[in-house]
Amino acid sequence: QVQLVESGGGLVQAGGSLRLSCAASERTLSTYTVAWFRQTPGKEREFVAAISESGGSTYYADSVKGRFTISRDNAKNTVYLQMNSLKPEDTAVYYCAATFSPRAVTTSPYRYWGQGTQVTVSS
Repeated sequence: QVQLVESGGGLVQAGGSLRLSCAASERTLSTYTVAWFRQTPGKEREFVAAISESGGSTYYADSVKGRFTISRDNAKNTVYLQMNSLKPEDTAVYYCAATFSPRAVTTSPYRYWGQGTQVTVSS
């Protein structure tokens, strides 16, 4: 079982940047597709970005394309989400998740989840 721990959230002004990290307990994270999702109160968890096992393929929600970059360092068992040009509407709890399913951009294929990290963007 893979345990995921997110970090890097916080409070930032609009236009600023944050980098989230998702660290895994197992060295086999390199065998999983990993994604970031986000959720605000009263709304469903929404897809943000995903990266393939090797890092060769990435997928983004239209709302973050061009501003966010997902990457991974399999030697460190860590996946990152670099968030630039942040907007108040990016405010949410951000979760990382892992699955064996390739190209998964919905929540259902993801078996392992972190506890989430809060990102707040002030206007």
